[in-house]
Amino acid sequence: MTHSDTLDLSLQLLRQPSVTPVDHNCQDIMAKRLAKIGFNIENMRFEDVDNLWARRGTESPVFCFAGHTDVVPTGQLDAWSSDPFKPEIRDGKLYGRGSADMKTALAAMVVASERFVAKHPDHKGSIAFLITSDEEGPSINGTVKVVETLEARQEKMTWCLVGEPSSTHTLGDIVKNGRRGSLNGVLRVQGKQGHVAYPHLAINPIHVASKAITELCETVWDAGNEYFPATSFQISNIHSGTGATNVIPDTMDVTFNFRYSTEVTAEILKQRVIEILDRHGLQYSIDWTLSGLPFLTPVGELVNAAKHAIKHVTGTDTELSTSGGTSDGRFIAPTGAQVLELGVLNATIHQVNEHVNIDELEPLAEIYEQILVELLAK
Repeated sequence: MTHSDTLDLSLQLLRQPSVTPVDHNCQDIMAKRLAKIGFNIENMRFEDVDNLWARRGTESPVFCFAGHTDVVPTGQLDAWSSDPFKPEIRDGKLYGRGSADMKTALAAMVVASERFVAKHPDHKGSIAFLITSDEEGPSINGTVKVVETLEARQEKMTWCLVGEPSSTHTLGDIVKNGRRGSLNGVLRVQGKQGHVAYPHLAINPIHVASKAITELCETVWDAGNEYFPATSFQISNIHSGTGATNVIPDTMDVTFNFRYSTEVTAEILKQRVIEILDRHGLQYSIDWTLSGLPFLTPVGELVNAAKHAIKHVTGTDTELSTSGGTSDGRFIAPTGAQVLELGVLNATIHQVNEHVNIDELEPLAEIYEQILVELLAK
C-alpha cells in the first residue's frame, strides 16, 4: 500500500480507546506534531474533560480546525469483525471505532497544516485547533467552555471548519453550512389511578392525552426555507403503567424532540405545544432542555473556499446541507465565526464495524490544505 501520512496518523489515533469523555493521549499526539511546526499549545481541562487550544500566529484572520477525540462506546465486542481499537485495513477500508467520526479527519487536519506551513511559513493570520473529548457526551465541559474562555479574553475565530463526517456518497459531495436547533421536552400527563373495571372512578392519562399527542404529531410547525428543511417533531419514548393488566396508571411520560429551522424559535415552539395541551384540557408539566440553537453560514469566504478546494481535489460540485444532528459548531457560530462541517462519509458512524475508505484520506488532507491556501496563503 502507498505510504500515507494521513493514514499513519489515523492509525495512531484509532489505537487510543478514547471513549467519551476520555481523551486517552490523542490530543497529546496531535499537540506534539503541531508544536513542531510553531503552534502554541494550550491544554484546557474542565472537570473530567481534556481540551486542546493550539494556535500558530497572533494576528487575524483566524482559521480554526475543530473536532473531537472522544468516540461513542463500541457496543457488543463480539459483533465487530475486528477489535474496534486495533484498527484493521480490509478491502480498501479502514475499520475501527472513530474511523469515520472523526479521527481520520483530525489526522487530515494535522497533516494539512504541516504541509501548508512547510510551503507557506509566513502565511496570513493564524491557524488554530480547538479539540475536545466531550462532543459525544453531555458537551458541557468541552467546546462550550473553551469558547467561553476565548471570548472572555477577546480571542476570536474568523472561520471554523469542523471535521464531522459530512459526506454522503463521495468525499466532499455534501458540506454542512448549518445545523438545525434541538429542543427536548419531557411531558408528564397527570391522571388518576384506579381499577380497569371501574374506569369512571379513575382518569386514564393515556386516553385523555391521545388526541393532543396526535395533534402534536400532525402539526406543521413551519415549511423550512432555502437552507433548512421543515421543523420535525418526534416522540422518542412513552412510558406509563405499573406493569399490571388491571390497573389504570396515574401518569404518562412522553419524551419528544424538535429539530427546528430558523423559521421558528425555541420559545415559539414551547408556546405552541402549551397551547395544544391546554386546548385539550390536560393536567400536565413539561421539563424543557435546549440542546442547541440553529446556526447558518451563508455563502461567503469559507463556503466558497471549501467548494473550490473540493472541486480542485476531487472534481466534485459540492452541495450545502443543514441536515443531520447537532455538532459542536453550535457553540462556535454564536461568536460570529463562519462555521462549516466537512469530513468523510457518514454511512457507518456510531455503528458496529465503523469504517472509512482508505483512498479518501489523502484527498481529505489535500482539501483541508487547499482551503488554507484559499484563505491564508499570501
